[in-house]
Amino acid sequence: MTTLKVHNIESAPEESKPFLQKSVKAFGMIPGLHGVLASAPGILEAYQTLHQLFVDSSFNNEELTVVWQTINVEHECHYCMPAHTGIAHMMKVDPALSEALRNRTNMPTEKLQVLHETTLSIVRNRGNISKDELNRFYAVGYGERQILEIILGLSQKVISNYSNHIANTPVDTAFKKFAWIPETITT
Repeated sequence: MTTLKVHNIESAPEESKPFLQKSVKAFGMIPGLHGVLASAPGILEAYQTLHQLFVDSSFNNEELTVVWQTINVEHECHYCMPAHTGIAHMMKVDPALSEALRNRTNMPTEKLQVLHETTLSIVRNRGNISKDELNRFYAVGYGERQILEIILGLSQKVISNYSNHIANTPVDTAFKKFAWIPETITT
């Protein structure tokens, strides 16, 4: 059962309406997550701002997908996994990459594997990664900017993943075909 209200433009607090209109303009609909976040206008604004900043980071579409989906899987977000799988398809990311992330299998390149492992370590260790992990990240061609941009992506995902857990946000119709059940539920 959903525990938080999923707003539409009419039911949302006045301060959230411009952000929901922005969602409609960007997606042709109000994603359920945005409807949930609308209850607190500041978090909806923060989420949309962080999303845009991360999309505008130095990462390409494959790398964005690796960071987002690595975090979504680790946080076991029932909503974000199918949503970002659909988004990856829209961004022309190879479906094999999405499947590898969803199924916790190896990435297709060493660079993406290191990005995945570094992101996972940052999440699991709350930012306390080893010097060896950082050196390996740098050795495959990433730098200080990218390590900080992972934290930017994580900031966005904490808002969405945690909110979706509390709200039990229903998966949007457009993404139901990409439904995903966390490993802990299936094992």
